[in-house]
Amino acid sequence: MRDLVIHVTHRTGEIARVANAMAKKDVNIKSLAGMGMGNQGIIRVIPDDIEAARSALKDANIRFEESELVTALLENKAGELAEVASKLANAGVNVQAFYVVGLEGELVEVAMAVDDVKTAKKTLE
Repeated sequence: MRDLVIHVTHRTGEIARVANAMAKKDVNIKSLAGMGMGNQGIIRVIPDDIEAARSALKDANIRFEESELVTALLENKAGELAEVASKLANAGVNVQAFYVVGLEGELVEVAMAVDDVKTAKKTLE
């Protein structure tokens, strides 16, 4: 699973511009995170079709970065996120983004963009 990191100006219409570009290529957004700070913003997207999403953003002249995500199933209870975050921190892994991507019974599926995918995967086995 991969996500796209899109740096935008924090102004009216930026989310619509990105979403419209993806819609034109029939890209479904599985998960999305966004934040504005000052006059800058960041939109992180997990698309259902990474190739189509890349094409959509390129066609719309929207610059982006891409990263591999690490996934995990966590119990839906207090303290699970703290445990995972502590394990990654103790292994020296920095989490750059965190998504909830699904629910499976009493489990929550999460995806994380990290600075060291190999170490994160090994740590969370």
